[in-house]
Amino acid sequence: MLKYIINLAFFLGICSLAAQGKPIDTQPKDTVVYEQAYGLRVGVDLSRIIMSSLDDNYTGLEFVGDYRITEDLYIAAELGNENKTKQEDLYEFNTTGSYLKVGVDRNTYANWYGEQNLIFYGGRLGFSTFSNTINNYQIFDNNRYWNPEGFATASETPEEFSGRTASWIEAILGTKVELLPNIYLGASIRLGFLITDANEGRFPILYVPGFNKVTWDSKFGVGYNYSISYFLPLYKKKNKVKKIASEEVVD
Repeated sequence: MLKYIINLAFFLGICSLAAQGKPIDTQPKDTVVYEQAYGLRVGVDLSRIIMSSLDDNYTGLEFVGDYRITEDLYIAAELGNENKTKQEDLYEFNTTGSYLKVGVDRNTYANWYGEQNLIFYGGRLGFSTFSNTINNYQIFDNNRYWNPEGFATASETPEEFSGRTASWIEAILGTKVELLPNIYLGASIRLGFLITDANEGRFPILYVPGFNKVTWDSKFGVGYNYSISYFLPLYKKKNKVKKIASEEVVD
């Protein structure tokens, strides 16, 4: 019996020495797993709705949307229609047409747990089909003896130039803030560069739906939008954030 007790004591002593040779981690690494919502966000541009109600010479509507594909990357698009009439010094013209813009947004804002706000930059490729109508125009003349109050009217018969197209790229900087659960208010500013425009006919392209005003000496255009949208969660995806804790070694 004494032999077995001696052998057991010897075995426990060896185990104790082996255990003391390795550090004991009293506070192991902790990994926090949480889920973020992924889905589709759709809405409308408020600025075009407000302009349509305040300006009799403008009617416009734009739908906006984005789809989250990674933690900070979104596929985004805008689809709209504009009808604008503008009076210049010697002529009045109307532009009406539709446009589509497709691209990506990248979120740079580090949200707290449960937040879904965005401060983003991105890009779009835009395409528009439209028609121009010159409603009336006057002829510039230095000699206005017979018409001292203005220029002679050349035509008051509208002339339409249809089948026009244009394409452009634009850089975007914007934000989207969650006001209520799944309801977002957004704002963005856009700098566009006109790539192509089918500028055929006697009347030049002066306005492109979705791009804005066009001038003869520049291919750049500036735009903006203020949107309200609803986020439709389709699924949740787990994101792991590792928290490395300090390790204590017990000798």
